[in-house]
Amino acid sequence: MLALRLLNVVAPAYFLCISLVTFVLQIFLFLPSMREDPTATPLFSPAVLHGALFLFLSANALGNYVLVIQNSPDDLGTCQGTSSQRPQCPPPSTHFCRVCSRVTLRHDHHCFFTGNCIGSRNMRNFILFCLYTSLACLYSMVAGVAYISAVLSISFAHPLAFLTLLPTSISQFFSGAVLGSDMFVILMLYLWFAVGLACAGFCCHQLLLILRGQTRYQVRKGVAVRARPWRKNLQEVFGKRWLLGLLVPMFNVGTESSKQQDK
Repeated sequence: MLALRLLNVVAPAYFLCISLVTFVLQIFLFLPSMREDPTATPLFSPAVLHGALFLFLSANALGNYVLVIQNSPDDLGTCQGTSSQRPQCPPPSTHFCRVCSRVTLRHDHHCFFTGNCIGSRNMRNFILFCLYTSLACLYSMVAGVAYISAVLSISFAHPLAFLTLLPTSISQFFSGAVLGSDMFVILMLYLWFAVGLACAGFCCHQLLLILRGQTRYQVRKGVAVRARPWRKNLQEVFGKRWLLGLLVPMFNVGTESSKQQDK
């Protein structure tokens, strides 16, 4: 349990460090290296367009990250109270998290990178956090590949060029042919690639569970759920203002779970 609580503190710090390093590389290294098109106006220069896209992805990723932490799942403390209070909590939808030391409604899992449980109130923000984190990482990887190809004069036309980049760069780094800053960018390329694919896969997995009306905890425990239309399941998580939440980080307003809380 001590190791889990330590991971609950280290993982968010690790994510924030990666976000800070990515922001610094994009603003002070990748964007200045982009040559402006002489035929383009300053408003639509490549550096401005790439910077605006990166800031949009980063703002949505970090915004939903903060909302996942702030908009914690319901703490159903009455589930551990007297026997007269326990029937108020539906057993199939609740779970006691040992790390958070509380019972949450529609518990899905405990996310160590946010240090919080994922449940009824922050599921949409968690999915959007995974989505925009994967997009920001994959976009940073593309920008980093363009930077490395220009600095080191490397062609990535061959499909295996990216896979052989790391071992080749390590040997050249120890021989002095590759600078330390360039080697750091190359290492970050593989980190962005791994994090981007992991977040994209996790996002797709969560969406599939939502379409089925299930949570990861229910699947792991073999809890049966009632069959409902997939549109109803999506509306329960994303609400009617799903498009606004897709563009701007916001709380779960208009979802079925928030309506049940207001009653």
